Amino acid sequence: MKLKFLLPCAAFAIITLASCKKDSSTNETDEIETTFALSANEGISENLTQDANDVLNEAAFDKNLQGSRGAGVNETTGTLSCANITVTPLNGFPKTIVIDFGTGGCTSNNGVTRKGIVNITLTDSIRRPGSVATMTFNNYYVGGYKKEGTITWTNTSSAGVKSWSRVCVNGKITAPNGDFWLHEGTQNVVQTAGSSTNSLLDDVYSITGTRTITNSTGKVRVGTVIAALQKKTICENIDQGIYQIQGPNHLATINYGDGTCDRIATISIDGRPPRTFLLR
Repeated sequence: MKLKFLLPCAAFAIITLASCKKDSSTNETDEIETTFALSANEGISENLTQDANDVLNEAAFDKNLQGSRGAGVNETTGTLSCANITVTPLNGFPKTIVIDFGTGGCTSNNGVTRKGIVNITLTDSIRRPGSVATMTFNNYYVGGYKKEGTITWTNTSSAGVKSWSRVCVNGKITAPNGDFWLHEGTQNVVQTAGSSTNSLLDDVYSITGTRTITNSTGKVRVGTVIAALQKKTICENIDQGIYQIQGPNHLATINYGDGTCDRIATISIDGRPPRTFLLR
C-alpha cells in the first residue's frame, strides 16, 4: 500500500517539476522578447528625437535664429523644403516658431516624409549659451510614426564647444500599426564638427545620457549610452554608437552601425546573435 501511494506521488512530482521548468523557460523567452521589442522601440524613439533636432536647427538657420556660426556658403539639407514656417514676433525674443508640414504629408528634399505641426518657443538664438528651445508636436508624424511630448533644449556651450542639455518628458511614439510606447530622459548633445562654418551639411553631433522606455502594458526598461551616438546632419538617421538596455535579467545592446548613412541598427541580448531592425 505504501508503494502504491509513493508511485503516484513520484509521478506527480516529476510532472510538476517538468511543468515548472516549462513555465520558467516560457517566462524567460517572454522576457527576452519584451526586452528586444522595447530596445527596438527605444532605438526608434532616439532616432525620431534626433530628427526633431534637425528640424529645430534648420528652422533656426532658415529664419536667421541660430546666432553666429562662421564663414562659407549657406547650405541646408532641405529638411523644411516642403514646410510652411512662421515666426512671431518679428523683433526680439522670446519667439514662437510654427513649422507646418500640412495634413496630407510632404516629402522633403532629403527624402523624409512628415506631416503635422511642430511648435517651438525660443528664448534666444539657439547657439547662444543659456538659450532655451522648447518643442511640442501637434498631430505630427515622421515616416508614419506619430511623435508626441515635450523636448527642451538648453544651451550649455562653453570654451568654444557647442553643447546642449536635452530633456524629453511625456514622450510617446505610435507606430504605423497602432502600437505605442512612452519614453523620457535627459541627454547631453555636443557638436563635434561643423560649428565654425555657415553650412549645416558638415554638422555632426555626439549624444550621451539615459532614457526610460515603457510599453503599452507597463513593462519598463532603462537605456544608457555606452559609446556616444553620432548623428550627421547629412544622414537621415543615427549612424554610429552603442546603447545598452537593462532588463530584469537580461542586457540588450543596440548598435547603430559604423558611420554609414542608412536606417539599419542591430540588437543583441546577452551576447546572442544580433537581430536587425529599422530606425524608421
